[in-house]
Amino acid sequence: MKKVLSIVLVLTLALSVLAGCSAPAAPAEPAKPAEPAAPAAEGGSIVKLGLGHITTIAKSKDLGKDAEGKEVLPLGQVDTVMAAVGFDKDGKVVSVTIDNAQTKVTFDAALQVTSDIKAEGKTKVELKEEYGMIKASSIGKEWYQQAEALGQWMVGKTVDEIKAMKTKNKDASHPAVPDVPELTSSVTVSVQEYIAAVAEAYETAVDVAGGEKVGLGHVITTGKSKGLGKDAEGKEVLPFAQVDTVMAATAFDKDGKVVGTIIDNAQTKITFDNTGKVTADKAAEYPTKVELKEGYGMIKASSIGKEWYQQADALGQWMVGKTVDEIKAMKTKNKDASHPAVPDVPELTSSVTVSVQEYIAAVAEGYANAK
Repeated sequence: MKKVLSIVLVLTLALSVLAGCSAPAAPAEPAKPAEPAAPAAEGGSIVKLGLGHITTIAKSKDLGKDAEGKEVLPLGQVDTVMAAVGFDKDGKVVSVTIDNAQTKVTFDAALQVTSDIKAEGKTKVELKEEYGMIKASSIGKEWYQQAEALGQWMVGKTVDEIKAMKTKNKDASHPAVPDVPELTSSVTVSVQEYIAAVAEAYETAVDVAGGEKVGLGHVITTGKSKGLGKDAEGKEVLPFAQVDTVMAATAFDKDGKVVGTIIDNAQTKITFDNTGKVTADKAAEYPTKVELKEGYGMIKASSIGKEWYQQADALGQWMVGKTVDEIKAMKTKNKDASHPAVPDVPELTSSVTVSVQEYIAAVAEGYANAK
């Protein structure tokens, strides 16, 4: 009996030891950490920058009489629609500014210029209520308000989606008014040129890194316009209206530094004969200096063998990584009356000999209005 009890006791102790030596229970598996959010594009979502534009002179007028026999004086009118656009990696609009420089040069019956050609022109956005469209607006909206509403509608859409906007023909002057519920109460202007400018901005866009905002700047001058006259040798000089619309689309990072800029100039000349009739092609669309490339012909007189578009590109590349204050502080020199502000910095000696004051001013304005 004692032997049996001893065996039972030994077995009980052995089981106790085994129980104490068994592997501990596996700890509960820790919760998996949350998947990290996909990193945003470094410094901003804008990865492409574009500048689109359309320049026409169709509203220019000959010297003559209207249907009621009233005198009509010569007019040179240049309309340059422009759009500065920032796109994301999927080609969707992140930022867009649409504007129209509707610039007029007036003449009297003797074909002498009567408008103030020393004054800087204003765009429709800059004119705001002064443009005066609200008087005829069925929705009580000025042009700049309608352009802003159209731009807001474009944000988040691709160019193909924007071009697919349903429109309606309101009348001969309004062949493409938006016919979408979101814009019924905010846009009654015809939008075909604004959409075309945004599409061009996408087609010609350049890559940028870290863009947060995009701004559109411009400087508009008519100072080179001339009335009918004679040159130093007594040869007849025919009248013309010349409008220079400098424009710059610039992308900025979170610190206000330039990550990319496109500088251009729509230098448009409307010629008249000595009877006051427009001789320039009123049906044509006029190219900018960048679009003309070698066709502009500046290389013939260039001391560095560079065309205008090449010099504008070099200037823009120099601006990258700089703030507007740093750009405005560029050292320049007065080369002559036509070139009062040529870059005087080593990096641009062999690439830029044009006067840059208007291009810098356009980039600075772009920063002030960036969104």
